[in-house]
Amino acid sequence: MRMNAAEFTLEALETPALTKAHLADLLFEQIGLNKRESKDMVEAFFDLIANSLIEGTDVKISGFGNFQIRVKAPRPGRNPRTGEAIPIGERRVATFHASAKLKEQIHGSIEQSGTSEVEWSLGAE
Repeated sequence: MRMNAAEFTLEALETPALTKAHLADLLFEQIGLNKRESKDMVEAFFDLIANSLIEGTDVKISGFGNFQIRVKAPRPGRNPRTGEAIPIGERRVATFHASAKLKEQIHGSIEQSGTSEVEWSLGAE
């Protein structure tokens, strides 16, 4: 059974975050999967994304955005308490870049609510 994303409703989130448990509940309630299948499907989806990123493969979700691994070069750092110079080694970080379609939808929802300020925190590094 395939449903359009617009058909999913997010009624009365108890927390400001959409959790894996809540996603599983939505699959149970709105698609008709049993609770165990719903939980397993959500876990498998996020495991697939995580494992792909760990292997160095980019994850592109059409209409949503891209998850990528970026290698940050080593750099000098400083202990804020002592001021002592500490080297920060090379590391891999996950980044997310929203698709143009998602940015448009987010911007449109802000315009409809009448809010004039936009704060972006996508693609944090």
